[in-house]
Amino acid sequence: MDRDRLETRLVERFDAVPRAARVVARQATDLDDAGRYERDFDAPLTVEIVVANLADAPDEWDLVERWNWWLGALELSHGGYSQFGVRHGGV
Repeated sequence: MDRDRLETRLVERFDAVPRAARVVARQATDLDDAGRYERDFDAPLTVEIVVANLADAPDEWDLVERWNWWLGALELSHGGYSQFGVRHGGV
């Protein structure tokens, strides 16, 4: 996972504030480092996968809401993802 590339793509694609993009990119990197996504989906977590899944969230949601929405779906389907969520007030 290229954290800097992800952060840049998040700002570009979702018009995210840099601080939110930095926090989400850090959490995505932690998720990748944990190996949880790769174990569950038999594929590495990539910048493209993160951006594509966040794009599926409602358009009016900000980046943190999109990230937490995707993690919520992963939590429901596989478990073990809630620890990678982002508190909205902390961004």
